[in-house]
Amino acid sequence: MHVPPGGGPPPHRHDFEESFTVLEGEIEATFRGAKSRVTTAQTINIAANAPHQFHNSSTQPARLLCICSPAGQEEFFAQVGVLVATRTTAPPKLDEKAEAEFRAKAAALAPRYKTEFLPHA
Repeated sequence: MHVPPGGGPPPHRHDFEESFTVLEGEIEATFRGAKSRVTTAQTINIAANAPHQFHNSSTQPARLLCICSPAGQEEFFAQVGVLVATRTTAPPKLDEKAEAEFRAKAAALAPRYKTEFLPHA
């Protein structure tokens, strides 16, 4: 994953395990209500059904290796994601309408991939 400054998903949970290894940069992860800073070469493991989110609160892009078990979440990312030229190209800036459309698309697809978006704490 390429996570630009300010990027990251809203609070959510899903019925599969997930882990993130930060390859470059850093993220702020919230897991079961506890915030932590995860930096290059560190890994965070998320248990199935555990509420979590992450956010790139730095000024530099972050690259993460995401592993979901069992597999399948990559299909969600492919359907909801925005194609970019290279693996390090930042996604386009969305205006308010496009951002709302993006969020609506993600919310509509989430149940198919056993994901539930949660209200912000």
